[in-house]
This record gives sequence, structure tokens and C-alpha cells, in this order.
Amino acid sequence: MAGSSFGSKFTVTTFGESHGTALGVVLDGVPAGIKIDEGQIQSALDRRRPGVTTDGKVNSAVTARKESDKAEILSGIFNGYSTGTPISIIIRNENQHSSDYNELAVKMRPGHADFTFLEKYGFRDYRGGGRSSGRETCARVAAGDVARQVLQSLLPDFKATAYTLRAAGVQCQSIDLSQIEENSMRAPDNKTAELMNAKVQEYRESGNSVGGIIECQVEGVPAGIGEPVFDKLDAVLAHAMLSIGAIKGIEFGKGFDVVDMTGAENNDDMKIENGKVVFDTNNAGGVLGGMSNGNTIVFRLAVKAVPSIYTEQNTIEAKINPDVPNNPKDIKFENTTLKIKGRHDICLCPRIVPVVEAMTYISLCDLFLTNR
Repeated sequence: MAGSSFGSKFTVTTFGESHGTALGVVLDGVPAGIKIDEGQIQSALDRRRPGVTTDGKVNSAVTARKESDKAEILSGIFNGYSTGTPISIIIRNENQHSSDYNELAVKMRPGHADFTFLEKYGFRDYRGGGRSSGRETCARVAAGDVARQVLQSLLPDFKATAYTLRAAGVQCQSIDLSQIEENSMRAPDNKTAELMNAKVQEYRESGNSVGGIIECQVEGVPAGIGEPVFDKLDAVLAHAMLSIGAIKGIEFGKGFDVVDMTGAENNDDMKIENGKVVFDTNNAGGVLGGMSNGNTIVFRLAVKAVPSIYTEQNTIEAKINPDVPNNPKDIKFENTTLKIKGRHDICLCPRIVPVVEAMTYISLCDLFLTNR
């Protein structure tokens, strides 16, 4: 399987499956001598961890699977500093319920990668989706915090903040970044978060799931980061974000609203203020010609509803020839139904927030080191 690595100068390679022994990541290209706080890596993993909110309470929006997600750093850090050699981190699986997935050995879950995996390889790890499981993102979050610490050592004002802007059809009415970690939806509006939670609970009780919108703001990126042709800043960020399983769309700045704006309305007028270039507006979302313009980078992500739902669905069942089990051409399908068991998220938004931040750190760290 190709495609498990991301980046050029700062390369991240993840490995492992949802129900395997462990998941992990190898980071190559971390400059030597960067102070790396292992406790901050763990704090980042705790934010993504299933089952609880930041204050330790049960979160009705997410899976009940309980994992400690303890990071074990195997190499690349000595006496609290990066050595310049590859940093490897593993996160062990502790709470797998693989028997919940026995029926899925032959039945394809609608909305999942089961069918495409089987068509491509003729064989798959059906326990929790294996490599295609959202659990793979814990490795990204660990890598992302290393990238954050590298960036903040070089760019003191750098900060990326993601949050749930919309979930279960409920939109935030205000943006107060200080409130994000005060509610289980990771929304910047505590009052709206209560309404989101109530709607999510309704969908949980009916055996269904919901999606939403994640917004991310990135501060402290100097002008000129990004390459102007294939490796545009927004193109690299789009690649990173769309590699997250549940993300189905991305827009920067005014996004799709620009189709109804004139050039005069959409262009961000510039001026000199206190000796610096500033913009009157930020319709471009902080990116011009594929490079950062020094303004706040702003993008939004469409998060689909969780495909694992507790209602009966129509699907197909694989009839695999035991004599040639790994040959896709010898797999036949027939119609069947499926009612999924196990422990699953109802709304992914609050757990995707730290993943979005992690992939932002990884993308910008790679582009910044390339720029140097």
C-alpha cells in the first residue's frame, strides 16, 4: 500500500491498524536542537482521545471506545531536544472489540472503504476498518504536535485554531475562541454548543448520525510561504485536509461565495499601516497566488455524517472463492442487509478538530522548512 507518507522536507509516515497491536508515526526532517516537550504531545493526543471531553466527562457525540492513547517515543529525542534523526512514536491499542466486526468479514458497510479496499487488494482487515479507520489519526496528532513545536520555535507568533462552526444543522452565532474547550462540541459558542448537543443526542437515540463544518484560523504565518505552482499553500492544505477520512470539501476565505461577487467586492484592498502591509478584508483567506500574504489563513471543511449507523441498511455480501482468496476477479457479490454493531461516533466534529490542527501544523512545517 502506497500513500502513507506526507511532506517533502518534513516527512510524516504513519503505520498501524485500528485493531492491531499499535499505531505509530515516523517523522523525518525535524531539525536538530529543537526543544520537544513530550507532555505536550500527550496533551494533544488526549484531546483526540475517544470517550471523554477535555474535562473528563462522557461525550454523547463520540464513541465509547476507551483508549489511553499513551505516546511512546522510541527515537529522535534526547534530553528533551530533537537529535535531527527520525522521530518515531507509537500508540498502543488497548480496548479493541474485534468480535463486533465478525459479520463485516463479508458484508460491505455503506459509506466505508470496505468495498473499495476489497476491489483494490482482494483482501482487507475488516476489524474496525483496519488502515482506513479514523483511529489512524492518532498518529497524525502526535506528529502534528511535534510539527507545532518546531514551528513555534521558529515562528513565535504562530498558532492554528480549529473549531466546530456547524453541527447537526446548528450554526454558531458568535465566535469566541476562548470557549472552544469549554464544551464537548469544541464550538466557539457555548450556547450554540448546547443546541448542537441536544440535536446530536436526538440522532443517537434514533440510531443515526450527523455531520458539520470545521473552521480553522492560522495566525503568525509570514508572507511568502508556499510554492506558486503545484505546491501552493492552499493546495497543500487541501491535500492534507482531504486526506482525513470524513472530510468531503474545503474552502478558503469567502470560498464558494466568490461566484456571486464582483472583482471589486472580492479583492482585498492593501495599504501601509505603521510601516506594514495590511489588508482591509480577508476574502482570500490569507493566500494569494498559492503563497501566504501575512493575513490570517482561514479555511472551512465539510465533515460528512458518520457512516456507521445503528439502523438497517441495504448492502452487498462478498462470496470469496476459498481457492483464490486474494484475487478480486474471483470475488462475487450478492444483495443483503446490515445492521452495524459496535461503538461509534455520532458526530465526528469535536474529535476532528485536533486532527485538523495537526494536519495544519504538518503542512505548514513542511512548507516553511522548504521555504528556508
